[in-house]
Amino acid sequence: MTEHGALATLLAGPSGLGTSAARLAARLAQPPAVPLVAEEIPPPPEELSLDPAYAFRPWGDGSAPPLYCPVTERINDPLGEEVDRRLIAWAGECGFDKEECEQIGKAGFGRLVMLAHPDCEDPDRLLISAKLNAAWWAADDLYADDTSLGAVPAELPPKLALAMAAMDPVPSLGEFSHDLDKTLRGDRVLVALNSATDFLRRSGTPAQVQRVCYSTFAMFVSWTAYAAWRHSGKYPPAWEYLAARQHDSFYTSMTLIDVLGGYELTSNLYYDPRVREAAIQAGTAAVLVNDVHSVAKDLEDESPPCNTVLLIADDRKCTIEEATAITVELHNDVVRDFQAAHEKLSGVPSLELHRFMRGLRGWMGGGFEWHSTSPRYRTKPRN
Repeated sequence: MTEHGALATLLAGPSGLGTSAARLAARLAQPPAVPLVAEEIPPPPEELSLDPAYAFRPWGDGSAPPLYCPVTERINDPLGEEVDRRLIAWAGECGFDKEECEQIGKAGFGRLVMLAHPDCEDPDRLLISAKLNAAWWAADDLYADDTSLGAVPAELPPKLALAMAAMDPVPSLGEFSHDLDKTLRGDRVLVALNSATDFLRRSGTPAQVQRVCYSTFAMFVSWTAYAAWRHSGKYPPAWEYLAARQHDSFYTSMTLIDVLGGYELTSNLYYDPRVREAAIQAGTAAVLVNDVHSVAKDLEDESPPCNTVLLIADDRKCTIEEATAITVELHNDVVRDFQAAHEKLSGVPSLELHRFMRGLRGWMGGGFEWHSTSPRYRTKPRN
């Protein structure tokens, strides 16, 4: 029986803004209707505190409910610093100026991948993920999210079309390829995406490389939805945003887990519905951590990007604090769903699958640690 057939047999059964940004900014300044302080947090259910791989983890200033997350498996700051040193040098080669390289270094993508890939000790292999994550974040900031850095929502779709050509080069069409080639060499974001993907090809199989490319392109589709909402000023309800957000999550980063681990999870296992559901749960949980940490940063933008907390606050006409608590509860439920899926998949006779599932869990734990300590998401005091 094939691995896919074995998995199907063993897993048979059932599986498992709004109007204006100004209103949201004003709402952030309001005190919560019911103060949420650490002392009022209900104790975690006993049955969930039994697994040593998970814990209720305080975050931010401690006033919001804790996030139920996997524990961080490894903190090796010298290793993360070495990856960041190599990453900064690479960013300069891609055309980012000195100030931009310094910002990339301060973001700590090397530390992120050190935390998120605890089964990889090789700084050069960790650099695969660091380069791709830095390139994705550069595209997100410069093309999609940060208007102070020149992002123009109406110009996003054609930029992303070129980004796809940078990552997954298209065949030459003679004279019609000259301008494309010139553009791909002249835009630092496109250079970074192309270079990072080429670096991935040195260690990943063709299937793993295309897996990364196509998950990135699915992520880009969600970006265009966000751009349309921001351009029109008609932000979506939270449910619609979350439908797009699940394809724009850290799932894309998690596609690299087995590459950095030095093995390959076969395509039939990787794309089996139960495995893919668990991976998307892990990516979604990790990106909800990003959303709760990003509220203050997002509200500083004159045209705030979509954010689960802000959309829930607008949908329900509640305070940011209350919407944060709702988002935390959603996150915690998603993590519990992943935990249950992981347990169920533990019966599949595949060492690669077991290692990949542990990798997803490890990524969530490391991602939480990074968001809690990165200057990019440091909470700023209110005026």
